[in-house]
Amino acid sequence: MLNTYTSYQLITRDIDKSLTRVQKQPVVDRETKYYLENITKVKSIDEFVKNDRLFKYAMKAFGLEDMAYAKAFMVKALKEGVSDPNSFANKLSDKRYADFVSAFNFAAYGDQATVYCKAQQLTTQNYATQAVLAGVNPNSAAIKAETAYYLANIVKVKSIDEFMANDRLYSYAMTAFGMDPATDTKDLMRQMLEGGVRDPSSIANKQMEPRYAAFVSTFNFEAYGETATTYNPAQQPATAKYFRQALEENAGADNEGVRLALYFQRKAPGIKSFYQVLADPALAKVVRTMLSLPDSFAQADIDKQVHLFEKRLKISDLADPKALDKLLTRFTTMWEIENPSSPAQTSLSVLFSQPVEYGVSTNLMMAIQKMRS
Repeated sequence: MLNTYTSYQLITRDIDKSLTRVQKQPVVDRETKYYLENITKVKSIDEFVKNDRLFKYAMKAFGLEDMAYAKAFMVKALKEGVSDPNSFANKLSDKRYADFVSAFNFAAYGDQATVYCKAQQLTTQNYATQAVLAGVNPNSAAIKAETAYYLANIVKVKSIDEFMANDRLYSYAMTAFGMDPATDTKDLMRQMLEGGVRDPSSIANKQMEPRYAAFVSTFNFEAYGETATTYNPAQQPATAKYFRQALEENAGADNEGVRLALYFQRKAPGIKSFYQVLADPALAKVVRTMLSLPDSFAQADIDKQVHLFEKRLKISDLADPKALDKLLTRFTTMWEIENPSSPAQTSLSVLFSQPVEYGVSTNLMMAIQKMRS
């Protein structure tokens, strides 16, 4: 059996190829085809949770497979959505729930939740609004004709070049966001689209007018590439998450240390403080192993744990690919020393399967049990 470091490196050396191998596995391929063929037919929360096959696929994609039984709990989260900071999902310390609700956002988009795409529905809604503001009847034949053309053709656009080359589509989109071709030139808009909105310092984000960032986030080629005009978080993004979960689980079947390393690699860029690490047993286990700390250290005062982590690690290194690679090299090496390669240790799987540890309180779990009964 390969050691922890070698196994991890073989997977991450070409992560896309590793994910493709997982995608081609018969069970994964079959479940994914079923999911994509059926998720767009779902029009309500009730339909979603009643289809066990779809619902379990979705829950696994977001790392919530062990909570798939708690349907009443998830229905409550889905019904309240994420628009309100005080909604059920947003108040849970485990942000996987808010991510899940954002992807299956029935609260915001209703029966369009599984097909909603900013480049499609949002743009046509904005276009109709702009028509009203300009004094044009939004029900007129001209508006309907332009909207029909737009919806039929925008989904075929796979790049910024194609988008800007089709004057009819591009003009429709510009009108929808209140742009003025006289000042908002194609050169300027191209720069904004190429810069995207992920970087706070991007051109679009630095504009005082919020409509620029709104336009770029709607036609987000920088982030989504050729799927920008068809992007819906309940579809391909969900399947990509499912493949990653399957990859990590497969690795864990042979070596739990490799699963921990892959999980940490995926989560690390979003970690802003070591309190987040301590809230997640799997992440905390990786950091303790990196620092050669015993498991008993987890019983120490939380503030003291954070203080020691901050003293010995830089939180900024977690967002730096090269620094993160060095940290995970140390982790896989230390793990191998402490756990010589052998069949996966089932006792460690508890790190990935106990929702209480992920931020759901004991009282909340009791409430789930009441809802089940």
